[in-house]
Amino acid sequence: MLSKPKYKICKRLGSGVYEKCQTEKFALSEARVKKTFKRRRNLSDYGRQLLEKQKVRFTYGITEKQLRKYVSRAVITKEPAAELYKGLETRLDNTVYRLGFAPTRRAARQMVSHGHIIINTKRMTVPSHIVKKGDIIEVREASKDKTLFVGNSETISAHTAPKWLAVDSKKLTASVKSTPEFVEVEVGFELPVVFEFYSRFL
Repeated sequence: MLSKPKYKICKRLGSGVYEKCQTEKFALSEARVKKTFKRRRNLSDYGRQLLEKQKVRFTYGITEKQLRKYVSRAVITKEPAAELYKGLETRLDNTVYRLGFAPTRRAARQMVSHGHIIINTKRMTVPSHIVKKGDIIEVREASKDKTLFVGNSETISAHTAPKWLAVDSKKLTASVKSTPEFVEVEVGFELPVVFEFYSRFL
């Protein structure tokens, strides 16, 4: 069940920020609201920038301080938007979610924090750890018989992982094949607008 605070965040920022908002029920509710309120208040430039920034924050479940850190690193590169996207996508908690090992990013974050994930034969408990090409990610052997994973292979098999990841649903192992490809129209955020927001601080 979706909590009221999260429901309000989804209403404000869109269904993409939380997986549990991505339901037919929520979509129908949104359609009714849009039909009732056809004329929405136009956002100022600052309002639009803030909205996009918050979308990114809540989607990846990171703090303001963490996002600013990712932005400050990306802004000095040749392709800031692509670099920011790569930094967010290659977080270990997001990677575990993308692999289908967890139903939500929040669940993936807890999975990592509780020591269920191994990287290159070593247990990793830091959700913000950045995975790299060639890394081997697997569920800890002692964790595979837990309720969290028992019978999960079918769900993982049905899940489509992004091209930069290869997964073995039966063994609950995966590898990082490459870096995430930034395709602006497929990302769901206006990352250049996020940089506009932070330009006043960096």
